[in-house]
Amino acid sequence: MKRAFEIIDHVADVGIVAYGKDAKELFSNAALALFSLITEPESIEEKLQLDLEVSSEDMDSLLVEWLNELIYLFDVERILFNRFDIRSLTRNELDATCYGEGIDSMKHKIKLGVKAATYHMLKLEQNGDGYKAQIILDI
Repeated sequence: MKRAFEIIDHVADVGIVAYGKDAKELFSNAALALFSLITEPESIEEKLQLDLEVSSEDMDSLLVEWLNELIYLFDVERILFNRFDIRSLTRNELDATCYGEGIDSMKHKIKLGVKAATYHMLKLEQNGDGYKAQIILDI
């Protein structure tokens, strides 16, 4: 089985490289990578589901906006997610259902504070194996 994502080192920040057989799986795996930096995804129960719609000018920007929307929900609404059902995805619009629960300090160990997904060194590419994206996260 091909890996879903990997974490890469970056001076003062952290990066992720996400993979997917298609763009939907790529976006889902990028979100999972984000939350694996924040906490242990296995500790998150699917107690709630939240529908999200994100739009942007192109697919690269859409990936950044998607991750930043999830970071916002973590920061402001105090929600952790561990599963992402991307219902529809076009070049500039994403419609997804995210599954997770509110932060429980007795249950969830917060490992890293992620401030934002950035455009720095952003790469999104498609090849014969599927999709690959590199995203640097501001911590």
